[in-house]
Amino acid sequence: MFDRDIWAEIFHSIKKNKLRTFLTGFSVAWGIFILVLLLASVNGMKNGFTSQFNDDATNSIYIRTSVTTMAYDGFEAYRAIQFTNRDIEYIKGNFKDEVEYITPRFSNGVTARYKKETGRYPVRAVSPSHQYIEKTLIQSGRFLNDNDINNKLKVVVIGRKIKEDLFEDEDPLGKTLIVNNSTFRIIGVFTDEGNDREERFLYFPVTTMQRLYSNTDKISMILLTYNPKFSFAEAINFSETLEIVLKRRHKIHPDDQGAIYLNNNAEGFSDVTNFTNMLNYISVGVGLLILLAGIIGIGNILVFIIKERTKEIGIRKALGARPAQIINLVILESVFITTISGFGGMLFAMGLIAIVGPNIKSDAFANPSVELSTIIIATVILVVAGVLAGLIPAIKAAKVRPIVALNSD
Repeated sequence: MFDRDIWAEIFHSIKKNKLRTFLTGFSVAWGIFILVLLLASVNGMKNGFTSQFNDDATNSIYIRTSVTTMAYDGFEAYRAIQFTNRDIEYIKGNFKDEVEYITPRFSNGVTARYKKETGRYPVRAVSPSHQYIEKTLIQSGRFLNDNDINNKLKVVVIGRKIKEDLFEDEDPLGKTLIVNNSTFRIIGVFTDEGNDREERFLYFPVTTMQRLYSNTDKISMILLTYNPKFSFAEAINFSETLEIVLKRRHKIHPDDQGAIYLNNNAEGFSDVTNFTNMLNYISVGVGLLILLAGIIGIGNILVFIIKERTKEIGIRKALGARPAQIINLVILESVFITTISGFGGMLFAMGLIAIVGPNIKSDAFANPSVELSTIIIATVILVVAGVLAGLIPAIKAAKVRPIVALNSD
């Protein structure tokens, strides 16, 4: 039940002891403030790492070629290895159950022009499956389809940043884009959750670009996704098998580590998961230390408060106050100060995060935030534990005889 007299005494005590109240409140607010910033920073790092991996399918494998480093089967070392369309068909034919999506990628750089606006942009010539492997999001229009590939059509899908560079507010769909003096019809605009750099690519049908570049069937790399039901061990085993088969196909020494590079996202995703778990453990450990320091601080301040008010307690007891009333008064004052201060520190930290967070431009740090329920629970724990830490001296002081309390220094 609300007792106006008790709360009047509490506010009178707070007003009378401004410095003590400030120190108590500041220690609580500072502890919660640091805790919120710590948890938000950890979440920001976790979100940054996770978003970079979620930009591509987690069950994807990227395969690149280089030059051999070892002589093998009559071939000398430093022989350039080149993938072609036949490698795509070979993988499709031999790994039907293992491969979900597969695409070649032919990379280059071009000059693109629309009216008076010109820019230099990187090219990715791919097949329709590329959209699912890279998780490309279509903002308007469509992505490449099988008809574009089969008929080697001169069509292009542009990134959002290219649209902003060359078209501003104009709708680019159906417009003609001049690419290295060849004309292409724009069929779509895409966005990418990874970063702005990804939105500066031009996507062409791989067959079209191969035809324009001396009718070649060469490709720069192979991208694929494997069966999403694979376990981590099955995914690693599949990538190892794929590497062995491709080395055998291109007559590369089994121990040659430089000719073919396979990047399995499962390995990277596993590393990121382990790293984020480690961050969780660290944040929990540091958070507990912060709470412990806050609890000790509140407990010490309560001990000091009780010692400082020993004479007051003696007077109250001489006037007939019961020990429970004295304890209740001290605890209520402590709870009020710590609660207000704790939530004040929380709100200040959340406000700072809301202002600073969106302005942080980093691929490795995104959306620094913290669950409100987590902070409320931490604040409650800090308040309750701190009060409990001061409860023993409060009970001890309440049991002191009035004459002893009045004679204390």
